[in-house]
Amino acid sequence: MEKRELPLEIRETLEPDVKIMSLSIQSPGRPDIFLPLPVEPTSGKGVWFTLKEGSPYKLKFTFSVSNNIVSGLRYTNTVWKTGIKVDSTKEMLGTFSPQPEPYAYVTPEETTPSGMFARGSYSAKTKFLDDDRKCYLQINYTFDIRREWPSSS
Repeated sequence: MEKRELPLEIRETLEPDVKIMSLSIQSPGRPDIFLPLPVEPTSGKGVWFTLKEGSPYKLKFTFSVSNNIVSGLRYTNTVWKTGIKVDSTKEMLGTFSPQPEPYAYVTPEETTPSGMFARGSYSAKTKFLDDDRKCYLQINYTFDIRREWPSSS
């Protein structure tokens, strides 16, 4: 009897791929503020959006997962005003498997700060990372908190 060697099939394990498709800010009684992605490097110095002081808001992320399960996807956001760190948020989004339809995640409601010292310009850095510390999106941006919502023109 003749022995044959059968080729071993080695399958490469694909890294998960997460694409953040949209980011929006939801505030009751206001149209959603859709933040453009990808962020153009040249537009990094301009104000990305303006919020009214003392307003409730939620963030909504839409993203797709392909190739493999992404474990421990989380969102981090750090905010500075005049170079001083004023807020740091870490939100665990969860573990997601690949699927053709995008996932949507809405953060718990928060309220923008209010008062004379809260108004002004802020700079911030947002990241989407997994348990392996792989970064899927990093955005540096600026935003304003004003007395009133900007007029819609």
